[in-house]
Amino acid sequence: MATVLAPDTHAPQREMFPDHTIQRDSGNPHWTRLSSSSALDHIPGEDGLPVVGVTFRMLADPEKFGREMRDKYGPVYRTNAFGRRQVALFGADANELVLFDRDKVFSSEQGWGPVLNLLFPRGLMLMDFDHHRADRRALSIAFKPAPMRHYAEALNEGIGVRVLEWSNKDISFYTEIKKLTLDLAATSFLGIPWGPEADKINTAFVDMVQASIGVVRRPLPFTKMGKGVAGRKFLVDYFTPEVKKRREQQGPDMFSQFCRATRDDGSLLTTDEVVDHMNFLMMAAHDTITSSASSLIWLLAKNPEWQDKIRAELLEHAPAGAPMPYDALPNLELTEMAFKEALRLIPPVPSTPRRALKAFEFGGYRIPAGTPVSISSSYTHKQEEHWPDPLRFDPMRFTPEATRNRHKYAWVPFGGGAHMCLGLHFAYMQIKVLLHHILSQHRIVIEPGYNPAWQAWPIPQPKDGLKVRFEKI
Repeated sequence: MATVLAPDTHAPQREMFPDHTIQRDSGNPHWTRLSSSSALDHIPGEDGLPVVGVTFRMLADPEKFGREMRDKYGPVYRTNAFGRRQVALFGADANELVLFDRDKVFSSEQGWGPVLNLLFPRGLMLMDFDHHRADRRALSIAFKPAPMRHYAEALNEGIGVRVLEWSNKDISFYTEIKKLTLDLAATSFLGIPWGPEADKINTAFVDMVQASIGVVRRPLPFTKMGKGVAGRKFLVDYFTPEVKKRREQQGPDMFSQFCRATRDDGSLLTTDEVVDHMNFLMMAAHDTITSSASSLIWLLAKNPEWQDKIRAELLEHAPAGAPMPYDALPNLELTEMAFKEALRLIPPVPSTPRRALKAFEFGGYRIPAGTPVSISSSYTHKQEEHWPDPLRFDPMRFTPEATRNRHKYAWVPFGGGAHMCLGLHFAYMQIKVLLHHILSQHRIVIEPGYNPAWQAWPIPQPKDGLKVRFEKI
C-alpha cells in the first residue's frame, strides 16, 4: 500500500527547449527535486564508485545486477547511476502503484525527460496528467477502425513482398526486421513509397534512437548525440512544411491523421505538436516492434510445435501467402497468446522510469518527493508467484481462464494506466500479419544447439542478429 504524504507540487510542462540542459534539472525549473543529497540515506542500497556510481555494473548485465541487489536489499533499494541517486521498486504491486497512479504521484515527463528530452521533446510519453490526456485523446483518431484497416492493407503488401525475399535463405532476422519495420513506417505512418526519401528519414530515425543511449549527453560533433540532434533537425525540417499539405489532402496514413487531429474544443493540434508526436511515435513503434518480433521468432524457432499450432489457426482465416483480412485479426487467439508470451519473457521495455512529485510510502519506506523511481517488467514477468516455471515458453498462460485470477499488473509490456501504449493494437496487428506471411509458407529453422546471447540494454536484441532460416513448405 502507498500513502501520499505531501501536496502535489508539479508545474506545467515547459514549451521551449533551447539546449542540452533540457535533459537536466537545471534546464527544467518546474521539475520536482530532492530536498538534499542525503534524502535517500534511509533506503538500503549502494552508491558505488565516485561520479559513475553503479552505472557500469548495471549496464553490463541489468538482470544480474537487479537480482543481486534484490537478494541483498529486498524489493526496494537505492542506487546511484547515470549521475543521480534513484530508487527501484519491484513487484506487481509496485507496477500498479506507479502505472495506475491513483493519486498522481509519478511524473512520466520527469522520468523519461533526462533520457529523451533533447531528441523527442513533447512526445506523448513525456507528458503528464491533463496535458497528456488531451493529446492522447486527439491522437487516438489515427487508431480508429478506418485508418487501421488501411494500415493492415499496407502491412500485408509490404510484409508479403519482403518475406518472399527471405525464403530458403539464412538471414539475420533482427537486421532484416529492423529494415522492414522502418520501410513499413514510411508507407503506413507517412504515406510515402519506399525509396531515397524514405531512406533519408529512416537514417535520421536510427541516429536519434542511437543517440538516446549514447554515453555523451551533449550534442558534440561526431558523437551519437550530435548525429541524433542532426537527425531530429532533418525530420523537423521535413515534417513541418508537410503538415499544411496533409491537412488539405485528407490522406489515410498516420501522419495525415495526426495533422487533422483535434482537441475536445475542435481546435487542431499545432504544427509543432504534430511534428513532435510523429517523431516520438515512430521511434517508439519502430524499436519496440523490432525487439518483440525478434523475440517471438526466436521462441517459435525453439518451440516448433507452436509453429504448427499457429500455422493451422492462420490458415483457417487466409490462404498461404494471401493477405490476412483485417476483420479476421481478432480471431487469431493462439497467435496473440504466443506474442503475449514472448512479451512476457523478453519485454521490449524492461524497466520504466518515473519521478515522484509527492512523498509516498511503499514496502515500509518513506520515499520523498523528487525521487527518481523505476519499476521492472522484466522482473515481474518472471515471478513464480504469477508464472509457474517462469522461463518456459507457454502461450496457454494467456487463456481467459489462466488470466482471470492473475494480478492485473503482473504483465505490463505495454505499460498501464493513463500511459498504456497508444499503439498496442497496431503492434498486435503488425505481428499477426507478419506471422501469417512467414508461417503460412515456411518453417522457422535454427541450427541445433543455437542459443544467441541477448543484449538487455536499452531495448533487448540478439547480439548476433538472430540467425534463422525460413524453409519453404
